[in-house]
Amino acid sequence: MRVGLTGASGLLGRALTDALSQRGDEVVVFTRPGSTPSPHPTLDWDPLRQSIAPADFERVGELDAVVNLAGAGIGDRRWTLARRREIRDSRLSVTRFLCELLARAGSRGHLVSASAIGYYGLRGDETLDEASTPGEGFLADVCVAWEDAATGYAVAGGEVATLRTGIVLDARGGALARQLPLFRRGLGGRLGPGTQWVSPISLEDHVRATLFTLDHRLTGALNLVAPSPTTNAGLTRALSRALGRPGRFAVPSFALRLALGRQMADELVLASQRVVPTRLLGAGFAFEHATVEEIVRAALN
Repeated sequence: MRVGLTGASGLLGRALTDALSQRGDEVVVFTRPGSTPSPHPTLDWDPLRQSIAPADFERVGELDAVVNLAGAGIGDRRWTLARRREIRDSRLSVTRFLCELLARAGSRGHLVSASAIGYYGLRGDETLDEASTPGEGFLADVCVAWEDAATGYAVAGGEVATLRTGIVLDARGGALARQLPLFRRGLGGRLGPGTQWVSPISLEDHVRATLFTLDHRLTGALNLVAPSPTTNAGLTRALSRALGRPGRFAVPSFALRLALGRQMADELVLASQRVVPTRLLGAGFAFEHATVEEIVRAALN
């Protein structure tokens, strides 16, 4: 299989590139100006300027599928007005331009485009699957627009799957990498009340689920979360036990809102999202790490 990939330099992109290569697929990396050189075949483009060398696109040739993982990090820095605009535009500009390119080339392949469980907004104890309605808030609005942008390829005759990713736990990046130093010093603890639901997934299962989506040409929305959501307090206990360190500290909600800003704290750290992977399970996907304890152990190995 020949698979195009945007966002190849991120945590998910690097892991997916390795997995595709190891099983014999050819990866074509979409690279922007200033990107780190890739050992894989590349296609140079600039989605923010809506530009690409036609000869370069023709040189790459037909792709069986494209996985679109590009987008500015949502937890990297405080959500200023400029940062919120960057988070939104980095996703929509890439996805829209990618769909235009594929449609222009007459491609009828498979687009697997990233989204996130932020789609569901703040939902308390409600159990959420792919049939649940979108929520409200900045992240929900971004995810709805992001998924709508990907459907442009379906209108042109392609097949589209959108991956609503939960919290990917891995020691090499993301939220867990930022928390580990504190937990290892015995200074970790719950965030806010600890009763808010979180829906994690191991990096290994995220990659496996993406490959499963490609291999079975799944379409529509898919929740990429483990089948057993937990609470923030449950995640804290699992981390503490795995590291053999106490996790008795707590960061109150007001402190998180002061440090991050109310909107970022409420939607990213304090949000309660109890999400289940109904469609993946129904399609026959089997998780290697189904519980938070298994996910944490895998993340730390």
